[in-house]
Amino acid sequence: MTVALFTLGGTIASTNDQGAGDAGDAGDAGRGGRAGAGRAAGVTPRLGGKELLSAIPGLGGLGAPVEVHDFRQMPGASLAIADVVALAGAIRARVDAGVDGVVVTQGTDTLEETAFLLDLLWDGAAPVVVTGAMRNPTLAGADGPANVLAALTVAASPAARGLGCLVVMADQIHAARYVRKVHTMSVAAFASPALGPIGAVTEARARILTRPLVRLNFPVSGSAAAASEVRTGLVTMVLGDDGALLRAAGDQFDGLVVAGFGVGHVPEAIVPDLHRLAGRIPVVLASRTGAGMVLARTYAFPGSERDLLDRGLVGAGFLDPLKARILLHVLLMAGAGRDRIAATFRALAGDGQGTSPW
Repeated sequence: MTVALFTLGGTIASTNDQGAGDAGDAGDAGRGGRAGAGRAAGVTPRLGGKELLSAIPGLGGLGAPVEVHDFRQMPGASLAIADVVALAGAIRARVDAGVDGVVVTQGTDTLEETAFLLDLLWDGAAPVVVTGAMRNPTLAGADGPANVLAALTVAASPAARGLGCLVVMADQIHAARYVRKVHTMSVAAFASPALGPIGAVTEARARILTRPLVRLNFPVSGSAAAASEVRTGLVTMVLGDDGALLRAAGDQFDGLVVAGFGVGHVPEAIVPDLHRLAGRIPVVLASRTGAGMVLARTYAFPGSERDLLDRGLVGAGFLDPLKARILLHVLLMAGAGRDRIAATFRALAGDGQGTSPW
């Protein structure tokens, strides 16, 4: 049993030149630093995988060797889809070489998107577990060591096989499809509003309590260049929206996600713009609320979910806008047309008897 650790940077790997305690967190948790005379005002990603492992008490109890791959060294906010596509290729190479599980450490700013993208790209049985930290190593109560140990425990567990990509934070195990960052600073910043965590790490053991019904994977090339050729965007509806931002964005993208109000509503004034846009590119309708499903046939006024779906938009189901945009991007990379895009979103919403259109 061998686990591969891929590091990407982020708060979990952030420190400063002066040493521990000299600065507050300027990373993903957004904690203000206290700068003294001649001291740095914040921290940046500097630590590699070996340094992360050296800070973990009880690592020897894992019972599995850990190989380290320092893949990127940057804040989570600077990661790109092309980086994650390249990472998926590197993970596949290590699993093909005999690795039994994988842990990825990164900044929490984009962790929910990275994890979902890996979930879509990874079709193997070996667990891929993403984790990070809300408190950098210079702070009292840094959560990185505990999160890495819990993630390694899950990656080495036979119970986690076949679940795709998971997120482990604060000893909770989340499905990548549902997890969200819901707080800027708390060490309990990650939750799965749709159904809760699927398991937990207790007494050095991964305990899986439920499993997602549908697992979707896509025949996407491992080329990072291919990821950069597709452009997808996200526009969020706001009170009094007149469609100016939507019209400006429409010509810039191959596909667009609209984060509507409530169950999937937009102002009546912008319905013609959305109708025209959906005739040219795939437009996915999500909800900006953060939890719950985009409906299909409850309301019928202009700008309602029924009206918009009848005009060619695709409902995001239970996917939040960030994940809907990731799925749309991968589908466009795979060459999917509107019908297949719509069928895929329906499958993730629980329609289609749990079958994948791929």
